[in-house]
Amino acid sequence: MQERAQLKALARDQIRGHVGILFILFLVMGLITGTAIGGLFAPAMNVGLCLVYIGLAAGKKPATGDLFKRLDIFGKALWLMIITGFFTMLWSLLLFIPGIIKGLSYSMAPYVLAEHPDWTARQCLDESKRIMAGKVGDLFVLQLSFIPWYLLCGVTGGIAFIYVLPYVCATTACFYKAIQV
Repeated sequence: MQERAQLKALARDQIRGHVGILFILFLVMGLITGTAIGGLFAPAMNVGLCLVYIGLAAGKKPATGDLFKRLDIFGKALWLMIITGFFTMLWSLLLFIPGIIKGLSYSMAPYVLAEHPDWTARQCLDESKRIMAGKVGDLFVLQLSFIPWYLLCGVTGGIAFIYVLPYVCATTACFYKAIQV
């Protein structure tokens, strides 16, 4: 697997020239899912967003319509979110740390579903656990490495999120592609 610095450099290269459209995708998603009814579409739109970043990693140019490409598996995406949350909650009952570990272990499931819309939610969760075996610590450290960027967002009153959100998502997608075996 690539080193953290390599993944982040790759992600920066991928978002170069696309930060505006990528941030607009977040705004559109936030506006739609911010309502009571629209919130039901959040899991499917999240899977669509994962598909956008997987495409970006493959050199595809992002488009606003890409966000809606996985609405056809709305029920499956919703079920994936429910079972992921449920299992993470159960592990969290043991103590806080097992919940974090399992949450990270399950975190690649939306990416798996984005690439394999014909799979069941449980298959996506199992595949996420499989590809994350032995790599949970790597993802944890990778996510921690963004803390200074989040602090910058706070200092700038949120303006830095225009860059930081696409950067974090692109890096996570690069991590996902790097751990696939």
